[in-house]
Amino acid sequence: MLVIPSRACAVQIRRLTGYNGLERTLNSERRRVMISKINSPRAQRLRDSGYKLTSVRLTVLKLLESAGGHITSTELLERVNEVDPSIGRASVFRCLDLFTRLSIVRPTYIASSVTPTYVLMPDGHHHHVICTNCNRVIEFEECDLGELAADLERRLNVHLTGHLLEFYGLCSDCATAPIKDDD
Repeated sequence: MLVIPSRACAVQIRRLTGYNGLERTLNSERRRVMISKINSPRAQRLRDSGYKLTSVRLTVLKLLESAGGHITSTELLERVNEVDPSIGRASVFRCLDLFTRLSIVRPTYIASSVTPTYVLMPDGHHHHVICTNCNRVIEFEECDLGELAADLERRLNVHLTGHLLEFYGLCSDCATAPIKDDD
């Protein structure tokens, strides 16, 4: 006859054998090794802001970084599900919200999309030219907004943590393309 111990009995057995303690030690050791291998300045910003580097946050951050800096929430959810199906939608959106508050990412709405594209904010700023015809995103590095930012901080008595600059127009391909007649 097979005897199945009660839940209370199973908990007592784990306590006596130290099973849970060993498992916790292994998990925390894995986590310590995983965190020590992280050299992302964005992960460091999380840590410096007092947030834990959880596996969910690190997974979402790694996928954002590997996407080249531009990804929709739908695309991110799909990639997270491929990497770790145990991470839920709510967890991903909580990470995006936290990353937005810390100026790690910014949501931007390209064309008339209802779904935002999340843009990584290296050094607290990011710049685009977005084609209004084909939605091509052209990035540029030049940033001569230091004087403006300092003036805004002084005049409005605020502390700026970043900016997202977007210009809209036609890319060279669309500007030279023949105009299509809708008739």
